[in-house]
Amino acid sequence: MSAPASFPRAARLLTPKDFARLRGISRRVGVRHFSAEIAPRDREGARLGLAVSRKVSKKAVRRNRIKRIARDSFRRARAALPAVDILLIARGSADLEENEVLHAELDRLWQRIAALNAPEAAGTMRD
Repeated sequence: MSAPASFPRAARLLTPKDFARLRGISRRVGVRHFSAEIAPRDREGARLGLAVSRKVSKKAVRRNRIKRIARDSFRRARAALPAVDILLIARGSADLEENEVLHAELDRLWQRIAALNAPEAAGTMRD
């Protein structure tokens, strides 16, 4: 039995082909410390790929902290996300922030991604 907040292999972007597909057809969404490229997928569930370059931090331990926080946040939000592939790109400012701030930023990003694919909200105008 898998935990509800797991991060199985099926929830990860693994191959260069997966990442290349996103580069060609994706839509960008961003928050202060992260940018995401999003593309719909034909199977259920969201998948995540991470890009935390040496421009973000020269120290691997600091880049790994950002990736660990991103994976944890994604695990918790995955059930609420639509069927999309997400390439999460960290910005240089992410290295300087506390863990709680990064979690809050990622929560905002997941909400924005979920809202992109939500059915149109009922407006105030009549049909």
